[in-house]
Amino acid sequence: MLKQFLEQGREAADAALEQLLPPSTQHPTSIHQAMRHSVFAGGKRLRPILCMEAGRMIAAASGSPTGTLPAGIEQVGAALEMLHTYSLIHDDLPALDNDDLRRGRPTCHKAFGEAIAILAGDGLQTQAYEVLAQLACPPEARVAIIREIAHATGTIDGMIGGQVVDLEAEHKKPDLATLEYIHRSKTAALITASVVSGGMYAGANAKDIAHLRTYGQSIGLAFQIVDDVLDLTQTSEQLGKTAGKDAAAEKTTYPALFGIEESTRKADALVDQACTELEGYGDAASTLKNLARYLVERKK
Repeated sequence: MLKQFLEQGREAADAALEQLLPPSTQHPTSIHQAMRHSVFAGGKRLRPILCMEAGRMIAAASGSPTGTLPAGIEQVGAALEMLHTYSLIHDDLPALDNDDLRRGRPTCHKAFGEAIAILAGDGLQTQAYEVLAQLACPPEARVAIIREIAHATGTIDGMIGGQVVDLEAEHKKPDLATLEYIHRSKTAALITASVVSGGMYAGANAKDIAHLRTYGQSIGLAFQIVDDVLDLTQTSEQLGKTAGKDAAAEKTTYPALFGIEESTRKADALVDQACTELEGYGDAASTLKNLARYLVERKK
């Protein structure tokens, strides 16, 4: 059942991305081909799916028929995926993680060169905010969504700040507080923003947003812990990206500090916490709960 749901969510996100991204034939073609190369490389579309499902849950809590997706919410999800993909393009560059493989395909800079890859990431970020500025929701919600996502991708407790601290911590022995800051900022912040922005689009109140934020922060950290474990336990072919890079770069990870078993228990506890946060939404929260559990059971 969840597998079918994930596939439907991925298809909805892909359809929105296909509509919103410039075609590969649009001048200048090199940049649009590079953007599409990375966006359509076969990602799970987790962030759009979380966004859409949060919107569906809040809509149901507000009286909409159970299962109804708020009209146009796919565009929020598509913008989130553009931002996520831009971050992957830049993370893979030689100056950062220096990776040749992403989602089982050559990374953007390997396929198109460093200059175009940098600009492709820039282009996806710019396109995302153009999409967000035109969302079909009340102006107050649109501004709140843009603010939420911009903060999550920024330098203070956001994705870029997390990447900076991650780079500066290489070949060192950071403590648990530094490790959690890296994970909560670099990975969990955008996952949290995906859930919260989906709720905002559907009309979430302050109490709803607080529940969604805690849920997102919990699953976001669990997601990164599991990523760290998989980096040690899966092959490059299984992951679709280069395995073992964290150890090679001497990065401090949860498994490095606590071991694989304790890290797995920590991820499980975070998922339990996330699910508890949604108890008040009844059956409408079942898919978000299942998604949380999927994050710790996945193999790539």
